Amino acid sequence: MSLIQSARMNGHDPYAYLKDVLMRLPTQRASEIGQLLPHQWCLPELHKTSCP
Repeated sequence: MSLIQSARMNGHDPYAYLKDVLMRLPTQRASEIGQLLPHQWCLPELHKTSCP
């Protein structure tokens, strides 16, 4: 399964998901890399209210 398919299955816009992940990836801590997986990801502005 691709990242695009996973993003869609988790209800995310694939473009928004990939754009955010690619922007955050260079500075993301290795211990927090799981936050970028489609089943755990959410936009940073939504993180405080509705993220897993």
